[in-house]
Amino acid sequence: MNVFWFLPTHGDSRYLGTSKGARSVDLSYLKQVAQAADELGYYGVLIPTGRSCEDAWIVASAVAPFTKQLKFLVAVRPGIISPTVSARMAGTLDRLTDGRLLINVVTGGDPDEQHGDGIYLDHTERYEVSDEFLKIWRGVLSGESVTFKGKHLQVENAKTLYPPVQQPYPPLYFGGSSEAAHDLAAEQIDVYLTWGEPPQQVAEKIADVRARAAKLGRTVKFGIRLHVIVRETNEEAWAAAEKLISHVSDETIASAQKSFARFDSVGQQRMAALHGGKRDQLEVSPNLWAGVGLVRGGAGTALVGDPETVAERIKEYSALGIDNFVLSGYPHLEESYRFAELVFPLLPLSHAKPSRKQEGNLTGPFGEVIANDIVPTNIQDAKERSAS
Repeated sequence: MNVFWFLPTHGDSRYLGTSKGARSVDLSYLKQVAQAADELGYYGVLIPTGRSCEDAWIVASAVAPFTKQLKFLVAVRPGIISPTVSARMAGTLDRLTDGRLLINVVTGGDPDEQHGDGIYLDHTERYEVSDEFLKIWRGVLSGESVTFKGKHLQVENAKTLYPPVQQPYPPLYFGGSSEAAHDLAAEQIDVYLTWGEPPQQVAEKIADVRARAAKLGRTVKFGIRLHVIVRETNEEAWAAAEKLISHVSDETIASAQKSFARFDSVGQQRMAALHGGKRDQLEVSPNLWAGVGLVRGGAGTALVGDPETVAERIKEYSALGIDNFVLSGYPHLEESYRFAELVFPLLPLSHAKPSRKQEGNLTGPFGEVIANDIVPTNIQDAKERSAS
C-alpha cells in the first residue's frame, strides 16, 4: 500500500475549532512537514485546494526542492483554469521534480466559493466541464495535437511542447460520491478516492466504480482519505481524540454545519450524515471517529486506537481493494512521526522506510545517550539477544 501524509496549508493546531494551540503555517513550517514526510518514508503528500488554503501549485513548487523522494498530490480545478495551461503547468512541475507529481482532480462542492471564482455552474454542469477538461488535458500531455469542441470547452490544435517525465501523464486521482462522479472516475481516472466512511459504505462505492470501469474496459485503483489518532494504548488514543475537540463550542459546531449545508457535494452530505452535528455518537464504526467533521469540511473521520488496532482497521480497508491511504493528524508535524514510528512497521508498505544502521554509534546516537556513556539499545533487539 501507498501511505501519504498531508501538508496543512489551511492551518494547523493541537485543537480544532479554536485559535488555542494554533501555529503559523508558513514556508518554514510546511517545509518541516514535507521534509519529515520525506525522511520518514511516506509515499507522498496531499496539498489541499480552495480559498481556505494557500495555493497548492505554488506550495508544491516551493517545498519540492527540499525533498528527495516525496511525491506531491496537487489539485487541478476544471472550470477555473484552462486545460492546456493546466497541462503545461503539470508537465513543468513533473519535469522539475523528476516525475514526483500526482494530480488531484477537484470539481468543487461549495457554490459560494465557486461563485467567488466566477463559476456559475450547477453540480451536473461542473462534472460535464471536468469530463471535457480531462479529455483535453490527457490528450495534450500524451503528446497529441488536440482539437475538441464540447458543450463547455473548445480548443483547436492544442498541444504542449515539453512532455512530463511520467508517461503518458502524471497519474490522476479523484474523489466524488455522486453518480456523475462515479462515471467520471470509471472513464478517465487512475485512482478513485473516498473520504473515510464505514467499511460497508466504502465497499459499495468501490464496487460501483469498479463495475462502471469494467464496462468501459478499464480498471481503477482506489484510495481513502482519513485522519489518524494513534497512541501507545487505546485509552490514550481516545483521550487524545476528545482533547482534540475539547475547545470546540456548540456555537462553532452549529456555524460550521450551517456552512456545510450549502454545499451541493454529495460526499460532504455523506460526511455530515455520519454525526448529524452532534457530539454524543461520534464512533460511527469500530475505531472510526467522526469528531473532526464537526467543524472541518471534507475528510471528517479519524481512525483512533493503538498501533495494532489502527493497522488492523487499515488492513480491513485494504482488503476491500484500497491501496492508497491519504492520512493526516493534528498537529501534522508531530503526528507524521508518531504514525510512521508506531504503525509503519505493521503495514505492507510499497515504499520502504529509509534505512539507517543502528550498529554501534557509526551514524550518531538513536535516542538519548545514557549517563554520557551508554548508547541505548532497541528493546526488541535486546530481548532477542537475551533469548538466544
